[in-house]
Amino acid sequence: MPDKKDQISRRSFLKNSLIGMGALAVIPHIHLNRQNLIDWPQNEMLGRNSVYSPSSLPIRALPDPDASVIRYLQEDEVVIWQREVIGKAPIGRPNRKWVETPEGFVYAPSLQPVRNIPNEPLTTLPEANGERGIWVEVTVPHVNMELANPPARAPWLNEAPQSLWRLYYSQVIWVDEIKTSGDGRVLYRLNERYGSYGDIFYADASAFRMITPEEIAPIHPEAVDKRIVVNVNQQNLICYEGNNEVYFCQVATGRKLDESGIPVETWATPVGTHWVWRKLVSLHMSGGSTGAGWDTMGIGWTSLFVGEGVAIHATFWHNDFGTPRSHGCVNVPAEDAKWIFRWTTPTVAYNPGDITDNNYQGTRIEVIEPLY
Repeated sequence: MPDKKDQISRRSFLKNSLIGMGALAVIPHIHLNRQNLIDWPQNEMLGRNSVYSPSSLPIRALPDPDASVIRYLQEDEVVIWQREVIGKAPIGRPNRKWVETPEGFVYAPSLQPVRNIPNEPLTTLPEANGERGIWVEVTVPHVNMELANPPARAPWLNEAPQSLWRLYYSQVIWVDEIKTSGDGRVLYRLNERYGSYGDIFYADASAFRMITPEEIAPIHPEAVDKRIVVNVNQQNLICYEGNNEVYFCQVATGRKLDESGIPVETWATPVGTHWVWRKLVSLHMSGGSTGAGWDTMGIGWTSLFVGEGVAIHATFWHNDFGTPRSHGCVNVPAEDAKWIFRWTTPTVAYNPGDITDNNYQGTRIEVIEPLY
């Protein structure tokens, strides 16, 4: 465990880096919880239940919280996403979006939009700056992981059953080794570079797509006067080049609640003018108090702009954009987070995938709370 001076999350994001070399070998001692990557419903768009409480996400006959329940989705269950519709919001929830499935309607904020795109595994890893490795993205609804260096260290691993040691669609992580299991499957070794507690995993390589250096190349690097405006009242984010709007997306910012859930007068995402000071392709985020904390690996496209933990980053654990619900960060869909990551400064190199600007000269971020 790192000590407090090494932490870098909203209260503490861990700052350790674990980087290894890649090779091709045989590991008959690894016995993965076998994952059938084509066992999900066949459809271009799917939805994954992101609620972790049993019997908490129903399929209803109509897009209405009072409609009859057809059945409840199991944890991480994947369903066919036919279309998104506007219905009635549950009490206390502003979001009115529902997803129509062949069986009925599911409340959209609790259903992660996913796809099932298995990949042809690599057989070797490229080398850069004297080390082998690649950034990869999960392209299937979820993939099981096996711990390569037990015992488990991260709190979330010790709280969840091993059957739920998973990565989910759109998560990003570093691969530093390729191996073949005893049953002939190609496995990637997943080794978090930033914020890790020290856990290393193996997972089925076909669940991951290689992210190329071209994919993180800067967008509009010649543009001047770049700035981002985050509107906490309207829960949106707009990127400007001068007075020209170049990008828009919905977000989920911090709430007007403290870490115990008690209402307060100020937003958890600080209102004011800030600057991007650190960017990471992927980060393990952890922090918060006991019972109200968080511990999540593989959070992609992270752009820190306040202190040591408030960031714009990809979010896979909910689909409730347009509603404040974070601990202080600006949650955005993965594709939006990646665009913002590439467009903002400072510019990040593929390897190591991390840059810090201690002079606070990165892209300006204005968090506003307009009265209208």
